[in-house]
Amino acid sequence: MLSPPMILAVLRRPDLWGEGIRTMLAVAPKDWWRKRPFLPRPDPGYMSWRVATAHGDPNSILSPQELVAYLEWRKLQHRGLRRV
Repeated sequence: MLSPPMILAVLRRPDLWGEGIRTMLAVAPKDWWRKRPFLPRPDPGYMSWRVATAHGDPNSILSPQELVAYLEWRKLQHRGLRRV
C-alpha cells in the first residue's frame, strides 16, 4: 500500500500527478467506488504480483524512489503511445 513517504515523493513531483492518478485508477479493482473505503486502492493480488516480480518476494516493501521511477516509466510509455 501507499505509505506517507511514497505520497510525499509523488507530491514533490507535480509532473507525475496526472500519471499517478491514471495509475491509481488503472490498478484499482472494477467498481471500487461501491465498496468501503470508496477509494481507488490497488487490487491486493496485482500489487503482490507486481512486488514479487520487482523484488522476488511478494512481502517486500517498495521504496518511494521505486514508485517515482515506475510513474516516470508509465509516463514515458503513454507519451510514446501518443506519438504513434
